[in-house]
Amino acid sequence: MRFIETLREGERISGVYFCKHKTIAVAKSGKEYGNVILQDKTGTLDGKIWDLGSAGIREFESMDYVDIKGDVTVFNGALQLNIKEARKADEGTYIESDYMPTSQKDIEEMYAELTSIILSMKNEYLLKLTRRFFIDDKDFAAKFKRHSAAKRVHHGFVGGLLEHTLGVTKLCVTLADNYPYLLITAAVFHDIGKVYELSSFPENDYTDAGQLLGHIVMGCEIIGRAVSEIEGFPVVLARELKHCVLAHHGEFEYGSPKKPALIEAVALHYADDIDAKLETFKEALNAPGAQAGEWLGFNKMLDSNIRSTI
Repeated sequence: MRFIETLREGERISGVYFCKHKTIAVAKSGKEYGNVILQDKTGTLDGKIWDLGSAGIREFESMDYVDIKGDVTVFNGALQLNIKEARKADEGTYIESDYMPTSQKDIEEMYAELTSIILSMKNEYLLKLTRRFFIDDKDFAAKFKRHSAAKRVHHGFVGGLLEHTLGVTKLCVTLADNYPYLLITAAVFHDIGKVYELSSFPENDYTDAGQLLGHIVMGCEIIGRAVSEIEGFPVVLARELKHCVLAHHGEFEYGSPKKPALIEAVALHYADDIDAKLETFKEALNAPGAQAGEWLGFNKMLDSNIRSTI
């Protein structure tokens, strides 16, 4: 197969791609046509099916792997695939890891580094709480390790949640020489709600709970339930930890129910912001067509026109 990031206008391709989305639309002429979004680990590609009567076209749906033949064209400045033939791919004819964006870092090595930080915690209550999820609960740990940190924006890939959590935690370890032990635990827990806000790959989309509550509120609820089951967990410590999670986006306009009112909450907010923005920058620099030393255009999250160093 040809990876999406390597495709160029005028090429005819044949291969298996993951169908992230498929809908039937109606043109101005009244004729039906198909809209699909194809995906592999390098990106996504918009596809059009103009002849719905072609063999196999109606046999696949969203979330299927599809064997496709088509022509690469350009529409409104973006690549598009004019699909001539398509059918649901047979199992064994594709490798799933080729179709899901995945962290470039070793997932097990990142997890081992995170658990090492967790096991170094000195406060017995925070250690019990953190071990409960990230070490003792094997099912949760397995899900956490492979989860995405976002549908879009930053760390939106398999292992992204772990990579982001570790990045924020390591920044907070550096800061923790000046602030109490609460900061490290808050860093480990700050995005725990994303395990339930977003569905797992290949879907990687918002769940009903994610749409209605969001990961910040869900994370606070998760912590609240867990500390209630740990005998003697200090009430004030639990409240302060939940505040750090509630305030880690920093501002109401960015989704935080509270603004940081503790020094640890301020430190966590900036550590989270640094890791997210640097990853956003890195992903922009690594995007198809990005050239070293050239301006890449305005980035909404970074609120700036950006380029790499020469």
